[in-house]
Amino acid sequence: MTDSDTGSFPDDLRQLQERLHRVQAEYRSHLASLPWSVEPVKGWGRGERYSHRGDVPDSPGWSEEEKETAARLQQELRELAGAVAGHPHWATVPAEKRVAARMDLKKRTRPAPAADEPGTEAA
Repeated sequence: MTDSDTGSFPDDLRQLQERLHRVQAEYRSHLASLPWSVEPVKGWGRGERYSHRGDVPDSPGWSEEEKETAARLQQELRELAGAVAGHPHWATVPAEKRVAARMDLKKRTRPAPAADEPGTEAA
């Protein structure tokens, strides 16, 4: 897909998509740092309660601050996704090319992986 196929993307749309990528990464990182259960739950051992991965430790649950952060990030994701999807630029792209153009925008604005992320090589 080239610029001539999709047209160039307006700066504000590119900035919205870049911000959406950043908030998605922040949200994933936040969730990865939290206990496995939102509410406190007693763990269980292998063979109990359908565990396929072995023992499951107790979960202390999420703190109110952790819940608020997750809710704030979810709300920001919804707002950004709506702003990107509802941007007036998409009305200028022929219907049959919108999906490809949307994927092109996502690809162009996705941040480069950090050197310490899986799938990247150290220089």
